[in-house]
Amino acid sequence: METQSPLPRVRRDRTHYLYIAVVAAVAAGILVGLVAPDFAKELRPIGTGFVNLIKMMISPVIFCTIVLGVGSVRQAAKVGKVGGLALGYFLVMSTVALAIGLVVGNLIHPGSGLDLGASVAEAGQKAASGAVHESTADFLLGIIPTSLVSALTAGEVLQTLLVALLVGFAVQAMGTRGEPVLRAVGTIQRLVFKILTMIMWLAPIGAFGAMAAVVGATGVDALKSLAQIMFGFYATCFIFVFVVLGLLLRTVAGINLFALLRYLGREFLLILSTSSSESALPRLIAKMEHFGVSKPVVGITVPTGYSFNLDGTAIYLTMASLFVAQAMGDPLSVSEQISLLVFMIIASKGAAGITGAGLATLAGGLQSHRPELVDGVGLIVGIDRFMSEARALTNFAGNAVATVLIGTWTGEFDKDQARAVLSGESPFDETTMLDEHEDPAPVSPAVAVRV
Repeated sequence: METQSPLPRVRRDRTHYLYIAVVAAVAAGILVGLVAPDFAKELRPIGTGFVNLIKMMISPVIFCTIVLGVGSVRQAAKVGKVGGLALGYFLVMSTVALAIGLVVGNLIHPGSGLDLGASVAEAGQKAASGAVHESTADFLLGIIPTSLVSALTAGEVLQTLLVALLVGFAVQAMGTRGEPVLRAVGTIQRLVFKILTMIMWLAPIGAFGAMAAVVGATGVDALKSLAQIMFGFYATCFIFVFVVLGLLLRTVAGINLFALLRYLGREFLLILSTSSSESALPRLIAKMEHFGVSKPVVGITVPTGYSFNLDGTAIYLTMASLFVAQAMGDPLSVSEQISLLVFMIIASKGAAGITGAGLATLAGGLQSHRPELVDGVGLIVGIDRFMSEARALTNFAGNAVATVLIGTWTGEFDKDQARAVLSGESPFDETTMLDEHEDPAPVSPAVAVRV
């Protein structure tokens, strides 16, 4: 016991200093952005490069997690039940987020009194030109990859999810002959997480570059003139996360939301510094499994949530649409608000985690429903990055809560393990992002996954 106890302490101390360095880097980035904005803008590739390194690991993490989870479950119906519950839950919560955003937006009337200049209109048209228009059929066909392997190289989350499910079901059907595949995938998973922990040591550099670039590009003026919509948006996200999600998590799973968010504190810091919830996706998968949610539930809920659970994006589209209409002097009627926002929620499938995708979705929705309002999108271009951070944080919190809730509903959530994690008795291993006491892969497909 004496030889084992110091090791985890040393590991935790090292990663603790890493995230202190991230905080310091964010502060330094803000300072550089204010003092030398022209120089700060040139640092954008540093932040982009770090986020791209994280995204590089997302497909392998999702593939390994789902194959191990699905391949080790006997009943294929369990996987279908998890997926159905997840999609149904995401649809309901996106609707709730829309409703809250509509209520708050109609109460504070964001955008009243702002003027629309020529440069602002040009920025709005530029954002609209970046919007991607695709039909539902195109979206569904896009889920199918060119080949079985291309899904892992293309970096498409839904394509990876489809291939991983197929491989998982195939391994499941192979019975004992699939054990070598599970062991191989388990070893690959450890390799992937080891690479990911190595990349995380670059987080301070990436955070510095990303924050310096955005502050240098926007400055303080944009924040002052558009404080109203930012305050309304942040307030709406706060209400949704801490009231709606908090009550739901306490009622269904008996978990305190603040304790869960504290457990995921480092992931929130990573999202805040990179403005992309995708940068924390691999860590969310690892932490939710350690928290006591089974591999199948985590493997299906988290990747699906990153494409369909758009709580923060729903609130953003609500507030931004009302803001633009008010600023243009042409407020939306209630029926117009509902039809426009339902359209944009459908159009935003797969956009969660992609920096700037919310702005393009907003412009595309306005262009298709109310073209005369597109010029007004330029009013929020300057602060979209700051709103992107808030919606990424909200999306991330929504996915974390959804994973616990669905795990509870399906009986795949170990509350005792969760309590041990939250109390500090079972700390998350930052050096491997995996529980070292577990085997790399289940010994037999008939063995139930730890729940």
